[in-house]
Amino acid sequence: MRSKTVLWLALLSVVVTAFLFIFVPVWLIKPFSPQTPGDLATAFALKSWSPVVTELAAILTVGMTVWLWRNSKRGWSKAILIVPLFIVMGCVWFARQNHFEWMFNPLANSTYAKIDQTDFVDDDDMLMTVEINGESAAYPIRQMAYHHVVGDIVGGVPVAATY
Repeated sequence: MRSKTVLWLALLSVVVTAFLFIFVPVWLIKPFSPQTPGDLATAFALKSWSPVVTELAAILTVGMTVWLWRNSKRGWSKAILIVPLFIVMGCVWFARQNHFEWMFNPLANSTYAKIDQTDFVDDDDMLMTVEINGESAAYPIRQMAYHHVVGDIVGGVPVAATY
C-alpha cells in the first residue's frame, strides 16, 4: 500500500513538472505585459528544454500508469489514471508548438492611412517612424508591441518595421 501511495505522488510530481515546463513560459511571456530580462531568459530556457522534459515525463507516466493500473483493484482509480496520461501527452504535443507565434500574430492585411484619417492613434501615443526619399511613415508602438512586425513600402523602398 505504501509503494502505491509513493508512486501516486511520484506520478503527480511528474505531471506537475511537465505542466510547469509548458505553463511558465506562456505565463511569463504575455502580450501587453512588461517582461524582465530574467523572465525572458527563464521562459526561453524552459521552452528549449520542454521537448526533452515532457518526453521523459511521458515515458515515466506511462510506466507508472501501467504499474498502478495492474495493481489497482478499484475501477475508479483505474479511470483516474487516464487524466495524468492526457495531461502529459498534451504537454508533449504543446512542447513542440511555437506558442509564441500564437500569442504574437503578424499583422495580416495591414492597411495604412494618413494620421488625420485615423481614430486609433492618440496624441500621446509613442510612434516608431521612418523617412525615406522624402516620404514618412509612423507605426504606433501599442500595436507593434503585439504584432512585432509590419511590412510597408516607404519612399519606394520595402521596409520591415519591427519592435
